[in-house]
Amino acid sequence: MAEAAAAGAGVAVRPRPSLGRRLRGDQDRNLWFWVFVGPFALGLLVFVYVPIAWSLYLSFFDSYNTVTPTTFVGLRNYGDMLSDPAFRSSLTTFLAFAVFIVPTTFVASLGLALLVHRARFLQTFFRSVFFLPTACSYVVAALIWKMSIFSGVRFGLANTILGWLGIEPVAWLSVVQPPWYWLVIVTVRLWLQVGFYMILFLAGLQRISPTLYEAAAVDGAQGFQVTRYITVPQLRATSAAVLLLLLVNAFQAFDEFYNLLATSGQYPPYGRPPLVYLYYVALGQGQDFGHGSAGAVILTLIIGLVAVLQGRVLRLGGRD
Repeated sequence: MAEAAAAGAGVAVRPRPSLGRRLRGDQDRNLWFWVFVGPFALGLLVFVYVPIAWSLYLSFFDSYNTVTPTTFVGLRNYGDMLSDPAFRSSLTTFLAFAVFIVPTTFVASLGLALLVHRARFLQTFFRSVFFLPTACSYVVAALIWKMSIFSGVRFGLANTILGWLGIEPVAWLSVVQPPWYWLVIVTVRLWLQVGFYMILFLAGLQRISPTLYEAAAVDGAQGFQVTRYITVPQLRATSAAVLLLLLVNAFQAFDEFYNLLATSGQYPPYGRPPLVYLYYVALGQGQDFGHGSAGAVILTLIIGLVAVLQGRVLRLGGRD
């Protein structure tokens, strides 16, 4: 009606674009968007979201040796996991690991970022050198640490250095002697991830206005005073994000524990984090996918709760 009235009044009327044209957008922008993004979105849906939804569904059923649910049990799997001493022990392992790795990585990455940021020459070289281990696989790094550096035999690199100092060789991964395996696990994780967080801190350092340092120099501040009263406060948002990422990554620890400490499925005390425990529940001899899925959901909820609480405490996303 409107088009007919406009035509009768002598007003030029643009034809309505077809449905296909509207879907493609101007200059086929929508079409090219889905050409590039579509495969990745489809992969994300098929390999991430669908397995997550199916895992949540399986957590309410008895499902042994098959991913097809058999008997509906409601919340029984969740109750079994929460009352399982082995699952609670795995959470304690995470807490012990987080106590070691989170502050160590934070301090090391911040220190490296400050040193690289203040370097007067070869700054790009040092960035690349410290960031390069991030590209290494956790499995490969764990095997190098286990078989070459902390092998527990006289010819391992660590024991060779101790021999030069007149110290007896140490069984680094032994469950009988003191828990030296924590040193092995923390150092391999530190070597792998400190470069990544160094880059995050470098990005934060580059956002600090040089006028703040100039004003501090005029006031006579120098050295540690500048770092304490200008650099660290200006990195509050970056520090909060780094701490959050470190804690979530500590929850997801798997490769180093599995490849360093696995001995016929037996682990030393505080040597089996939640993901390793759930791996043996779901993919061990029993292949209990129901309890494994329930444990995965519980772990996801714990990670989400911890992330939200930490974000609130550190005021992540708030104004400086």
